Amino acid sequence: MAEAITLATQKEYPNGIRNYGSDALRFTFCAYASPGRNINFDLNRVEGYHNFCNKLWNASRFVMMNAHSVTELPISEQSLADRWIVSRMRQLIIDTHEAVDSYRFDLFANAVYEFIWHEYCDWYVELTKSVFFDAKADQTEVTAASTTLVNVLEMLLRVAHPIMPYITETLWREIAPLAGIDAKTIMLRPFPQKADADLDEEADTAIEWLKDVVTAVRNIRGERGVKPSQSVVLMLQGGTTQDKQLSITTEKLLQRQAKLSGDIVWLKDDDPVPAGSVQLVHRLKVIVPFTDLDEAKAEQQRLSLEIQKLQTTLGKIATKLDNPNFVEKAPANVVAKEKTRLNELSAQVDTLLEQRVALENIIDDNSTR
Repeated sequence: MAEAITLATQKEYPNGIRNYGSDALRFTFCAYASPGRNINFDLNRVEGYHNFCNKLWNASRFVMMNAHSVTELPISEQSLADRWIVSRMRQLIIDTHEAVDSYRFDLFANAVYEFIWHEYCDWYVELTKSVFFDAKADQTEVTAASTTLVNVLEMLLRVAHPIMPYITETLWREIAPLAGIDAKTIMLRPFPQKADADLDEEADTAIEWLKDVVTAVRNIRGERGVKPSQSVVLMLQGGTTQDKQLSITTEKLLQRQAKLSGDIVWLKDDDPVPAGSVQLVHRLKVIVPFTDLDEAKAEQQRLSLEIQKLQTTLGKIATKLDNPNFVEKAPANVVAKEKTRLNELSAQVDTLLEQRVALENIIDDNSTR
């Protein structure tokens, strides 16, 4: 048996199996641990979680290189971003407790992965960079960012330790002194409780809005090939009273993350939309004006593809809602959700059609000159 396994392994991996590390392998098995499924083991998953371990390592090195002023801080001195990541940390603690209680180690792994990669690294670390690398940043803001980075990372390492024991132990021994903790090993520290982090719904709402708008601006930048170093003008139109309030609350962060030139311009609902790329965040129009005619032509093509895609989705939803079996047998909340989605997508298509017509007029006017 051993010889047969050796021959089969050598045939599939003639150059041997790459060493991805114990933590990556352990994390992979936890992520695979869904009930009632056959596991088709894939080394690409192990490689992906190996990269994930590197992500955590690099984020921790960033913290150790930049977080020098760690102290006790009242909530009043924490920035919006600081309060948000602490609130998200609380949700991670809740999710991992529930996952362990139900023996769902796949959910545990997924919660840790999503928090580390998409919340702590992709957003919070990036938000703090604009604080650390800004010569005009207030010292209170720098201290708050340093303290939050360290304290959240220390708790995060304790949360992730059961499924990533080696890397978390190594990093924790360097982070713990920064957090003022005098202990020899992470294994003797308690698993975090939800009381260790405060819920902040206001910060959650504000930063989620910021993420949506920044992502919309970045999408426009990518579609138009705008360099990351190049500043852009941002205009907003429509939306709700809450959108306008959130734009004021997050203005400083939005300026930094979206690389804006000048103040955010709010257009009135009846103002004509200037020639530019438009992304929709629910009912809010995120507009970046064009700088030349070539950009207008490229945007016209993009709008046509986006309209076609939305109309296809609308057709599927309409067909579903026209089906008596679905309307009568599906739960009322599911039917209501589909109707709401139909209305929202219809509004988006109408907005994009108006924008395409406006672009066509601009292109035609310039072509006849």
